[in-house]
Amino acid sequence: QVQLVESGGGLVQAGGSLRLSCAVSGRTINNYAMAWFRQAPGKARECVATISWDGGSTHYADADFVRGRFTIARDNAKNTVYLQMNSLEPEDTAVYYCALDGRLRRIGSPYLHEYNYWGQGTQVTVSS
Repeated sequence: QVQLVESGGGLVQAGGSLRLSCAVSGRTINNYAMAWFRQAPGKARECVATISWDGGSTHYADADFVRGRFTIARDNAKNTVYLQMNSLEPEDTAVYYCALDGRLRRIGSPYLHEYNYWGQGTQVTVSS
């Protein structure tokens, strides 16, 4: 059974940083694209970043709001994907979810329906 477990969320002041981790069990992530999504209260879940199966391609779904502040990375040896978030703003407050695309060797997609497996989410709260 594939499980994704996010960690690293919490309460941080505006301008601060957090690094989210997504540990995967039940499947090695080597051949699978992964992504981070987020969902703020009353809003739809949206893509934050994707990373291809080999780590060679990353995509940030909305350059305007990410503005170089977020970085997605993967460590296949640890079966873990990360999201480094810097210069956090109150608008970044949301539950952050990790997702895995169960199809082999994909480049990554910003669309929710492309992902077969999801974590339970980790809360990020940014105070002003």
